Amino acid sequence: MHSVEDRIAFSRQVQDMFNNIAPRYDLLNKVLSLGLDSYWRRKAVNRLNPQDEKKYLDLATGTGDVALEIARRAPNAQIVGADFSEAMLELAAQKIKKCKQSTAIELKSASAESLPFENATFNGIITAFGVRNFSNIEQCLGEMWRVLEPAGKMVILEFSLPNNSLLEFGYRIYFDHVLPLIGRLVSGHPSAYQYLPDSVGRFPERDEFSKLLQQAGFQNVTYSDLTCGVITIYTGVKIPDA
Repeated sequence: MHSVEDRIAFSRQVQDMFNNIAPRYDLLNKVLSLGLDSYWRRKAVNRLNPQDEKKYLDLATGTGDVALEIARRAPNAQIVGADFSEAMLELAAQKIKKCKQSTAIELKSASAESLPFENATFNGIITAFGVRNFSNIEQCLGEMWRVLEPAGKMVILEFSLPNNSLLEFGYRIYFDHVLPLIGRLVSGHPSAYQYLPDSVGRFPERDEFSKLLQQAGFQNVTYSDLTCGVITIYTGVKIPDA
């Protein structure tokens, strides 16, 4: 995707896809991750280490699970959940209302390529399974850096390929064949869960993505794997100017 037109078309395609699968998104996450998706999100929020009285952005919030986990950890934090899918945000609003968290979670329709926030707005930013879907990853990382305050922390949770060749073989069989079939049957969307393995295959390798984070301005960039390397958590900080 080199041209602006290609990126716009891709973004609209992904947006339409998530709007279509939104009603069964949570169910499919549980089924297709074998129930591990909540564990992965909790691990990512652990890395964020949210604190009361601080402000956090959950980018690509989806149905709000990460935002709610932050609220459970820091009941007096300010949390914004942003997503470009209106259908996902509607479900997030319903879920937040049912949970009755004491923390006020603000939901906002937003594109990751052009975040509607002032510079240095947030003490921490987290995104779970969202970066693969950004039409311009470098621009989105730059936006995340821009709205993060100096000394703020960034956490990214993403799918990755196992480093072990035997594990990767089994993973690819499940991811490329079993997962799309189950996803298609449950969601009724013919291509949504073929998109998932395709997007994971296109996503940069761990070291390459770490370099993109550094190029965006993040420092102290680290990554660690979960569940035999099918998931990777990336972290970085925005170092204050000397």
